[in-house]
Amino acid sequence: MQKLLNESESELEAAQANLRSAMSDLEYLDSSLSYQNILTNTRFFDMAKNQKEGLEAIKQKPYFARIHFQKENEPAEKLYIGKTSLFDRDSQEPIIVDWRSPVANVYYDGRLGDLTYMVNDEELKGHLFSKRQYKIENGKLLDVRDIDLTTNDELLQDALAGKADVRLTEIVSTIQAEQNEIIRAHLKQPILVQGAAGSGKTTIALHRISYFLYTMGEHFKPQNLMILAPNRLFIDYIADVLPELGVGQICQTTFAEYVQKATNIKVKIQNANEQLENAIHSVEEYSWITGMKGTMQYLEIMDRYIKKLEWQIAEQFEDIYIEKFRMMKASHLRRLFLEDYQYMPIEKRLAKIRSVLQNHIRQKKKQLIYTLKKRYDDILDRSIFGIRDDAKRKEVVTKWIDERDERLPQVEKEAKTVVSRYMKRFDKYKIKVLYRTFLTDPVLLQELAPSFTKEMQEQFLKAHEKEAWTLEDLAALYYLHARIKGVKDEWKMKVVFIDEVQDYSLFQLAALKEGLETDMFTMVGDLAQGIHSYRSLTEWDPVRELFPRASYKTLQKSYRTTIEIMNVANEVLQQMDEDLPLVEPVVRHGEEPAFHPMDKWEPKQLAKLYEEIRGNGHRSIALICKTAEDAKKAAKVLSKEGLHIQTLDESSAIDPDALLIVPSYLSKGLEFDAVIIAAIDEAFYDTALDRKLLYVALTRAMHELHLVAPKKKDLLLKD
Repeated sequence: MQKLLNESESELEAAQANLRSAMSDLEYLDSSLSYQNILTNTRFFDMAKNQKEGLEAIKQKPYFARIHFQKENEPAEKLYIGKTSLFDRDSQEPIIVDWRSPVANVYYDGRLGDLTYMVNDEELKGHLFSKRQYKIENGKLLDVRDIDLTTNDELLQDALAGKADVRLTEIVSTIQAEQNEIIRAHLKQPILVQGAAGSGKTTIALHRISYFLYTMGEHFKPQNLMILAPNRLFIDYIADVLPELGVGQICQTTFAEYVQKATNIKVKIQNANEQLENAIHSVEEYSWITGMKGTMQYLEIMDRYIKKLEWQIAEQFEDIYIEKFRMMKASHLRRLFLEDYQYMPIEKRLAKIRSVLQNHIRQKKKQLIYTLKKRYDDILDRSIFGIRDDAKRKEVVTKWIDERDERLPQVEKEAKTVVSRYMKRFDKYKIKVLYRTFLTDPVLLQELAPSFTKEMQEQFLKAHEKEAWTLEDLAALYYLHARIKGVKDEWKMKVVFIDEVQDYSLFQLAALKEGLETDMFTMVGDLAQGIHSYRSLTEWDPVRELFPRASYKTLQKSYRTTIEIMNVANEVLQQMDEDLPLVEPVVRHGEEPAFHPMDKWEPKQLAKLYEEIRGNGHRSIALICKTAEDAKKAAKVLSKEGLHIQTLDESSAIDPDALLIVPSYLSKGLEFDAVIIAAIDEAFYDTALDRKLLYVALTRAMHELHLVAPKKKDLLLKD
């Protein structure tokens, strides 16, 4: 590797020198040739730079496993597995095999002995003699273990016993068989994963992106892939994983940000967490509207709206004329709009019809000019040879020549402008105005939502008197934009990865599928953590109907928490309305979760508890409260004790040295060494939403869990 690094350094210097030379030649060389020269040298420079950076990144930990493997009818070989490939420059023999390569799958899935593995949809056979794991840190070999699937995976146990980081990290050395199956699942099909808390579903989705680009990179650029995350805090949390896996330039955003960029519609969205807080306190008025806007029923209402607009446009088509000559019938134009081009967005159909008309007029104009010229020539011939009186003949011939010379240029001129004038009748739509009209027009609402009762219609209109936008409105805005204007290519992602998909509505998923014109979605979520279920998914069946090609996988093992912590979380899970199986923790024991009775905030006692947890060697510690109001109160109380604290919000960059104070709903997707759940002023009640919020909070802890409340029942636990 050092030899290759030295060569890469030389190549980088040579590429830099060539680039400088190409830049200096720019003045007197032929410009197109010199620019081409610069582009070529820039490409070589980038390749040399990427190779050097790639080698430097893995130098201190070049590989983590080795297999002694024999492909059928080939000699046995020892293959080292790492985060990237490395080949001998002279012999092209592999020194290190990329973890995403087909043969590396033998390490993740294969038991010792005879086995099969897939390469380009072809099943190959081989024999696995041994599997070995290495623990390497900073260029030093710390441990070596030979393993089989039947033995306990000690490397995994070491990783799980380690400390949580403020950011998610890659797991290529400890990917488990059921996780590997999802990472390498059919790449040309959508996939839906129901994954228990701590099962690694986020990490798996990110590793699947890396595997996708490794396998399909020739067909898909990273810019064509999009990760939809719940919030900016979560994006910061996963920020290191993809670069660690050698992946860059992927669009990482939230659903709200993506919709506003893709549609260029600027609206101020009510914070989804404010809505959630309202739902917690049951103060959201007309809550049925929030839920209804995420349903396929609402999509059907939007479809009726689009159909109405289509017929309004179709009625505006008339026969198109140049002078008194009909160029095309209205009926033909209507058929083009309503049938032949029906697969296109409305405005693109009109643009296509404009193009068709322009081509048609261009051809017809030549024919028309030819016909008119011939007609005038015939008239002139008859006048010249048919009128004997010289004066009369001169008068008639002059008249026809003047008419011809005036009329033909007029026809030419009209042919150039007739299409533009004709198409002016079709207005460009403002999607925001269009949607707002639906929300506030009683006649339109009655026509498009006939299933609404009179009382529902009144409530719907009252709820939208003031212009206020919620996350639920974005699906409708995006859907209308996709069907009327179409999504621009730069925002038409080919592959989508959605985390926390249980917090999406069916309409959101259907709108994305329509606008992106693809079903290539990797969707991971957990119904037990569906804290937005008042407006989003409560079961997977409708999603599977929406994505009929999708494979469905479940992950029930939790790698995050100890058995003792998961036992408490499972106690809450059993109380949920959904029929969800209990989570199976990987065999890892720790301290029993501790209950600390506290009737009011006792900052000294909490500060002492925090210091004890720190003293146990834990670095990442969170105090989780039910609501944002509670979190603010905790921060105020504890700051007086001189603790270094950070209250997390959606846009926070996590401070690794602070006690993190976080509302329960914002902790979703994160993990910490130790967690204190405080329900002092705000208890968790026996409601569907509170059960899920508490379950989310309980499953954040890796090693230690402390429960603080007046009574255990305030945390839905038995005394």
